Formats: sequence, structure tokens, C-alpha cells
Amino acid sequence: MFFPLCHSLVKKRKRPVEAVAQGQVEVKFKEVTLYLVERKMGSSRRNFLTSLARSKGFRVEDVLSDDVTHVVAEDNQAEVLWAWLMGHGLRDVSRVAVLDISWFTDSMREGRPVREELVPPPVGVDASVTPNPNCSPPTAVANVSQYACQRRTTTENHNKIFTDVMEELAESSEFNESKGPCLAFRQAASVLKSLPSAVHCLEAIQGLPCLGEHTKAVMEEILTFGRSFKVEEIRCDERYQALKLFTSVFGVGPKTAEKWYRRGLRSLQEILTEPNIQLNRMQRAGFLYYSDISKAVSKAEAKALGCIIEETVHWIAPDAILALTGGFRRGKEYGHDVDFLLTMPEMGKEEGLLLHVIDRLKDQGILLYCEYQGSTFDVSKLPSCRFEDMDCFQKCFLILRLEQGQVEGERGLQRDPGDSRGWRAVRVDLVAPPVDCYAFALLGWTGSRQFGRDLRTFAQKERQMLLDNHALYDKTKKLCLLATTEEEIFAHLGLEYVEPWQRNA
Repeated sequence: MFFPLCHSLVKKRKRPVEAVAQGQVEVKFKEVTLYLVERKMGSSRRNFLTSLARSKGFRVEDVLSDDVTHVVAEDNQAEVLWAWLMGHGLRDVSRVAVLDISWFTDSMREGRPVREELVPPPVGVDASVTPNPNCSPPTAVANVSQYACQRRTTTENHNKIFTDVMEELAESSEFNESKGPCLAFRQAASVLKSLPSAVHCLEAIQGLPCLGEHTKAVMEEILTFGRSFKVEEIRCDERYQALKLFTSVFGVGPKTAEKWYRRGLRSLQEILTEPNIQLNRMQRAGFLYYSDISKAVSKAEAKALGCIIEETVHWIAPDAILALTGGFRRGKEYGHDVDFLLTMPEMGKEEGLLLHVIDRLKDQGILLYCEYQGSTFDVSKLPSCRFEDMDCFQKCFLILRLEQGQVEGERGLQRDPGDSRGWRAVRVDLVAPPVDCYAFALLGWTGSRQFGRDLRTFAQKERQMLLDNHALYDKTKKLCLLATTEEEIFAHLGLEYVEPWQRNA
């Protein structure tokens, strides 16, 4: 792993003791001004080589500037060296000769500059383009809240270069069961997503919440080199690759993935051919339809599925209340699956509704897989002091067959090139809470993961309330607060209402 060069080159600007000799030796090669990169070389060796070069009549600068014509490095990867050089705001990087230490030793032996064998910039790096050294903070960030529920975050992310890295680091931490770092990286990504413009320097994020020293170090690395070496190291890690692959299968969680990895399995094919592994129904369906359900679902496909579910539900119960939730309600163009919330206007009428929907989908010949879970909701057990990832309402996890002709738009179904089928399998979740819990379930099933977490934390820490998908409990009044809409829940919490498409933190 490489550490940022800027730490060793920018911060360590102590004048070498040998530098006093510069004025006592005649400069023979005035067209050449050297700069020796300390990283890998070390300060002692750099001082010695600086003194040696000056004794031979070379001009050597202690600080990288526009006067430097030759940069000499030892055992540095070209891409790292050039990324560091490009980040120093020189007027014209293309005029600088970037050289290996072998050129320097040959020149010292000959007593003159020898023929240059340049270290070229990596593919994709334009040395004629100099980064803008000016840095101005994004506007309107002075009052950024630590809570996502008090921030507005649309799908337009100006800091994707950072947030993608933060989310990968969070995922890696989750695989390692490191809850603290996982939460820290997710919170940092959430804050960066909410900013109205891109961050170009660390000074621009001073005072922002949820950005710790580790997060800032990652951002500094990206700002300096255009990438995160830590994430690149993680991506090459065998365990991370295996767990990411295994958990991409419907029905496989981190614990199962870890168990398979410890058994020496590294591919999906190895799992399928391992005689001692017994897959459950959900996992078998996950493998059977893996090619389809591992692909993203488009907004057009979600809309088509919405028409199917709406027609099916209203054929059974014309007065049923139905809502598309999840990322598509927040305005996202793509998602992993499609979630719907449905209930009845009269309490208790929602019981058995999902079973009728499942039967109807089966009759239509489009139900490929179904996992039904009955309700375990017990109002007498409210409030719950512990949030569970999955609420207690009746729900079903489905895989439906979506036909090409049902999807509007030019692109139609998301399929692999050469796939001649006229349909694809898509994951659909249906949840049916009682009507008095509908607003709380809608709120919980709509916001992003971090938005929901921060909303619950805000309720508890700032309002002494307990919030989940079932209810909002006021601990000071010792009662559950009624709400028929999301707006009423925000009002109970004393929060300004945040629209669904602004909950993408």
C-alpha cells in the first residue's frame, strides 16, 4: 500500500545541512534544475544525493516549484508519482522530465546530464492539463445537520467520487462485523451526498458533521491521486470478493457467505456442485434466476410491475390502498427490486389480502417464486425499544415474470445481449400493514437506510420518542401518537417535512 506522497514532500521541507554549499559550487548545467523525491529514497539518502549533485555542478531545489525541470524518484510507481505531481498545481507539468534514479546515478558517474529515459504518464493521464489549485467550499453548507432527516438529498450526487468509496469501505466493514467504521463511512457518504456542489479540497469540508479523521484521510488520498488505494486493496482481497459475490444471491446473507468462504468455496459454481451444501428454497430460487435478478430494475420496469400489482390488488379489493415505495418512490432510475405497500381502509380487512394476491398472480402464470411471512405484529408489545431491520407486518418476497410487451420505452426489459427471451424475472416485495400503521410503514419503507437510521436517532435523542415502522411512542407522555400521513409524523417530531425524492442520503 502506498501512502500519500504529499505528506512526505509537502510537510517535510527542512533545509538540508548540505544546502549551504550550493552557493560555493559553480552551477555548470543552468538548463537543468533537479528535485529529488524523498519517498522511498529517505531523507538521509536524499540529503546525500543532493550534496553529491551540487558538488558535480547541478542545481537542486529543496521544494518542488515551476523552476524544476527534472524530477527524480526511486522505486515509485509511475501512476502514483504522476498523480502526486499533477496535484501540485504546476503551471505546465508537461515540461517537467520525470526520471528514474538510474538517470541520476548515470549522470553523477559521467559528471553531466546523460540521455533522458523518461517515466511516461500512465494511460489516461493528460500531463498538459494542470489541476486548478484554487479551492472554494460548496455553497450553503454552514448549517448542515448531523441528521439526514434534517437534510435534503436528491438523486443528483455531486461527490460520487467520494461516496462510492465510502460505501465500499462501509460494506467491507460490515463483512468484518465492524459496526463502528461501517456506520461512520455511511454517515460520511450521507453528508457528502447532500452537498450542493463538488468538494475540491479538504478546507471546503471544515465544520461539516460526521466527517472524522479517517474519512478525511480517505478524501485527501482521492483528492491527491484521484483514487483510494485502500479501496483498491479491498477489491483485490479474496475474502471480500467472495463475500460480495455470495451475498449478491437472493437469500444469502453475510453469515452464510462467510460460512461458505471458510469452507474454501470461491465461486457460485463451486457452491452449486458442493454436495454437502443444502440450499433453502429462497437460495435455490436465487441461483435459478441469478442472471435476471442480479441485474438492475429500471424505472420503466418498476412502472410496469406497478400496473400488474395494482390491477391484481384492485381485482381482489377495489378499495385497497397501494403505494410504490423504496428507491423508486425517491425518484431513482434503477433499483435492485420493487417494493409495494398495501392495506385496506378498514382495520383488520388487510388480513389474508396478500394470500389472495399470491393466488391471483399464480393464476396469471407470472409467479415464479413466493416466500410468504404472516404477521407477528402485536400492538400490546408497543413500544419496542429495539429496532429490527424487518418489521412484523405480513409480507411476501416474490419473483415475477415480466414480459417485454408490458414495459414501455425504447429500451424495454433489462437483458443481456443475445438474450432472445421475451421476458425476465424481477424481484418484488409486498408488505401489508394495518391501516393505522400505514403512515409509519410508508415512511420506513421509503427513506434510504441512513435517512431512516437518523430519523429514529433524532426521535430518541432530540424528542425522547421511539420511532419504527409500527408506531411513534412519546416517552414523556407515555403514549403512541396517531398519524395518518408522513407529514403528521414529521409534525409530531417537530421536523420540517422532507419529500420522498429528498431522502436519498
